Amino acid sequence: MTSQPQRRPQLPRRAVLGTALGGAAAAALPGTAHAEAQAEAPMSAQGPAQKPWKLRDTMNTDGAWSRFLRGQDLLWTRLPTLWYEGPFLGDGQLGSMIYQEPGANQIRFTVQHGRVQDHRPEFGSGWGTCRLPVGHLTLEPAGTITALDWRLSLWNAELTGTVTTTAGTLTLAALIHDEVLAVRVTAAGGERAGWTFHPEEAISPRKISEAPPADYTANPPWTTRTAIDGTEQVLQPLTGGGQTATAYRRTGNDLLLSVGHSHPSDTAAEADSLRNLGRAKSYSALRQRHTGWWHEFYRKSFVSFPDQRLQSFHWIQLYKVASASRAGGPVMATSGPWLEPTPWPAVWWNLNVQLEYWLIHGFNHPELDSLATTLRQNQEQLIANVPAAYRADSSGVGRSSDMFANRTVGRPGTGAETGDLTWALHNVWLSYRHSMDKSLLRDTVYPVLRRAINYYLHFLTPGSDGKLHLPSTLSPEYPVVPPQDTNYDLALIRWGCQTLLDSAELLGVDDELKPRWQEVLAKLTPYPVDDNGFMIGGDTPYAQSHRHYSHLLMVYPLYLVNWDQPGNRDLITKSIVHWHALTGAHRGYSYTGAASMYAMTGDGDTAITYLRKFFDPATRYPCRANTHYTEAGPVIETPLSASQSLHDMFCQSWGGVIRVFPAVPTAWADLTLHNFRTQGAFLVSAVRTAGTTRFIRVKSLAGEPLKLRHGLTGHLTAVLDDGTPARTHDLGDGTLAIDLPRGREVLVHTGSRPDLSIAPVAVSEPGPAWGLP
Repeated sequence: MTSQPQRRPQLPRRAVLGTALGGAAAAALPGTAHAEAQAEAPMSAQGPAQKPWKLRDTMNTDGAWSRFLRGQDLLWTRLPTLWYEGPFLGDGQLGSMIYQEPGANQIRFTVQHGRVQDHRPEFGSGWGTCRLPVGHLTLEPAGTITALDWRLSLWNAELTGTVTTTAGTLTLAALIHDEVLAVRVTAAGGERAGWTFHPEEAISPRKISEAPPADYTANPPWTTRTAIDGTEQVLQPLTGGGQTATAYRRTGNDLLLSVGHSHPSDTAAEADSLRNLGRAKSYSALRQRHTGWWHEFYRKSFVSFPDQRLQSFHWIQLYKVASASRAGGPVMATSGPWLEPTPWPAVWWNLNVQLEYWLIHGFNHPELDSLATTLRQNQEQLIANVPAAYRADSSGVGRSSDMFANRTVGRPGTGAETGDLTWALHNVWLSYRHSMDKSLLRDTVYPVLRRAINYYLHFLTPGSDGKLHLPSTLSPEYPVVPPQDTNYDLALIRWGCQTLLDSAELLGVDDELKPRWQEVLAKLTPYPVDDNGFMIGGDTPYAQSHRHYSHLLMVYPLYLVNWDQPGNRDLITKSIVHWHALTGAHRGYSYTGAASMYAMTGDGDTAITYLRKFFDPATRYPCRANTHYTEAGPVIETPLSASQSLHDMFCQSWGGVIRVFPAVPTAWADLTLHNFRTQGAFLVSAVRTAGTTRFIRVKSLAGEPLKLRHGLTGHLTAVLDDGTPARTHDLGDGTLAIDLPRGREVLVHTGSRPDLSIAPVAVSEPGPAWGLP
């Protein structure tokens, strides 16, 4: 590649508009040329200058936030007996679930860490590079537990409450911050607080479902020691090199614990765990830093809608993802940092990782994106994952891996699953599009995607029809392998080639592969389609129930085939209906995926109907009491994707157009969004009352072109923050192009200037708190 002088970034047109289609699924976006011509025409200011305006944010005080989030808290009036019933704490690395010690009059605080893993890749991700358990604490009261009253405060990210026993009362508070679990327990009456730390065997949690591989050697036993200051340490050496160290000390009513993990060093973890404890002088000192971080965190965005149960769920997912992930930390495994017995103690790349991170964008929290940092930091491993013959120009990752993406990928033509890295890069591209951070595009998306698509290009071959075809690959997780042209891969190839072309233009790179990418887009075989919609692949219909929507990626989340293309609407509808008509294999994310697809069509009532299936106790795998989810083991992605389904109802920004309230269920007459982040790096605030949008405010963080599908009727007013009219142009179809410079805000409304208050909406659908209230 040779560098060219950099140009001012322009909105990638074809990739963002999603017109890279083929065959039966190909359709030019109606009105595209006309809309672009209009958008490029001079825009003029409209109307006289007005008074400057400013939103009245009623959520600008700690008191307002504390009151609002208190209404979303999880509550317990009986002791949880399972991990998916109890409170959970985390800081993106260290995690703890709190529930009854099985078969005992004790309370378990699990101690698990996202970096703690084995380091023997020869045994695969399930055993050799899997996440490893650390241990758990037990709180052991003197009397028999008879009652409890707990609250998991979202605002403070802290568990507080009481445990009543036959001997007295224990008052507890617990949090995790800076890799330290801190618990304060005060005893009253004849009660006392006893603590024991139980190290757990450093063996794969997969042992619940299968025996270890042949020649597998168990890790050595742990050892313990006590420091001069009374700090206890448990040291766990690993056969593959490295160490896990757990340090804890009890001072008065406070217990502080930290976990360190090192590799290849056999000793660094010891110092890390002690250093973490040294920074935490007491529960009170740690709590002050902890609550300061969380209070600042929540203020970055706000959403309120009238369904109490779902609104609470939505805010709990934001708390959950911030407890499970931070940029620079470990990429989330299937259970996040809360490891429990599971057949999936690793990172899964064929759906789980992708769904885990979507919600961070709309919530305006790019600082939680450990997926993007994982791919940036492990590019050499991604190269090593492909067969040696292709390492000069290709990269990939297999279905599951450790936190370093260490897992080989199979070859097309062998029925292997080969597209997972490309799909994960779509997530990183979304991070770029929501931030417009060109370094993310230059250092991660472009170089890694170039290599991921190159891997495909080695295997594309022309057929007798003159089209390029891909030999057999697997559509996750369909049980039949198409002989060729798997839709999962065709969609990813189309998206990848178009994104590389647009990225090269944005970065000013004259890439020698541009003609090849253009050729692929022109000649790639159409998506296989039959009377029921999108097939799994060539000669392979969707004929048996399938929990995954791998064959529908071109619809969601890639939006290559979308509702703005009227010629494809029937195909989209048939495909979704047929996918869900074959029942039996569907799981929680089958419902959240359908909800997001129907939200794309603008059908909020059908979208919420599918989403509610995930919360229906009659569903085979419903959302659990603490909003976590389990199948054969913990899987964190599905509840997080349910929050993205809500985002897709509230605001969408695919295709270079911001759509405000595109699929709000009819029952939700009132809705407030504030600082919702969209592609193009815009912050959207909007208020809907009595079923009508009252105003939309958009702030530009990057100066990108703004196209707003506003949903307003009547004469529009668009005014900048200083009161001057905005330069606008009507693109038709309810879409307004607005000239909005970087750092400026525009207010759009009809009629006289409305009340510009940002405030919670009244609950019209009451529901119980999450937890065990």
